[in-house]
Amino acid sequence: VNSEFTTEDFASEIGMSRMQLHRKLKSIFGVSSTEFLRNERLKIAAELLKNENSTISEIAYSVGFNDVSYFSKCFKEIYQCTPTEYIERK
Repeated sequence: VNSEFTTEDFASEIGMSRMQLHRKLKSIFGVSSTEFLRNERLKIAAELLKNENSTISEIAYSVGFNDVSYFSKCFKEIYQCTPTEYIERK
């Protein structure tokens, strides 16, 4: 996981401008490019929480979140449970 991968990098990788990418993701998925990347990072984090014995902090940082409380807040919005509750369910 490249934790420093940005929306600018994403747009460049697929050969679009940042604004074109934003509009395309908004029309297809209903989310901004920033939200799309955040959601993809959260999917990776969920897999890591299931399959690894790393701490929540280590996983949060490894997928690109710099603030563990923000990671937990975003995770709960998507998965309707905290990362700790998610681990307990596995």
